[in-house]
Amino acid sequence: MKNIAKVAVLGGGGKTGNYLVNQLLKKGFSLKILLRNPENFGIKNPKIEIVQGDALDFNSIKLLLKDCQAVLSTIGQRKGEPLVASLVTKYILDVMKEHQIERYVLLAGLNIDTPFDKKSPKTLMATDWMKNNFSIIQEDRQKAYDLLEQSDVNWTQVRVPFIEFRDDDFEINVNLEDCLGDKISALEISNFMIEEMIVSKYSRQSPFISEI
Repeated sequence: MKNIAKVAVLGGGGKTGNYLVNQLLKKGFSLKILLRNPENFGIKNPKIEIVQGDALDFNSIKLLLKDCQAVLSTIGQRKGEPLVASLVTKYILDVMKEHQIERYVLLAGLNIDTPFDKKSPKTLMATDWMKNNFSIIQEDRQKAYDLLEQSDVNWTQVRVPFIEFRDDDFEINVNLEDCLGDKISALEISNFMIEEMIVSKYSRQSPFISEI
C-alpha cells in the first residue's frame, strides 16, 4: 500500500467523527472532510480542507476523495432522512476504484451480520432489537456490507457496542465472531480505526471492538 498522507473523512461533523478528526490531526495526517454545514464545524486546523456537500451526492464524494489515499467513515443514519448506508458505500467504492484508492475503514453497529459471526445471546438480542424496530435501516446497512463483500477494495468494517463520549483510552477486545463488551469510547474507536487504516490487520473483515 502506498503511504497515506491525506485522508478523506465522512461523518467528521458528528460526535464520534470529531474524535476521529482530532486523532488524525494529532498523528499528522492532512484531511479532506465532507460537511453539509461547514459553519457549524468547530475544529480549525490548516491541515483540514473542507468540502461542502452531501454524502448522498455522487459528485460530492468524487470531490472529497480526489487526491486522498484512504477513506474513513463514521457516517450514520439521520432520523427522517433518506437511507444513507448502501448508497454512500456504493459511491465510495466506485470513486475509490476510479482514483485507485486502496484503503477504506468504516464504523458500524453490532447489528450487521456476517457469515463468520458466532454472536452470543446478548449480541443476538441487540441485533434482533434493531431488526424488529428499525428494519428498513437494518436492511440498508446489511446491503452496504454485501456491497463491501462484492468489491475488491481493502476495507475494514469496525463494529461497536454503546459509544461513550469521553477521553479514556483503555485496552480493548477485538473479536471477529462476537462483541465481548458492552461499551467503548469514541477515542478508542478513533485510535483503532486509524491504526487499522495503516496496518490493515483486519483487511476485508468486520471486527467487533469493545472495552475489556
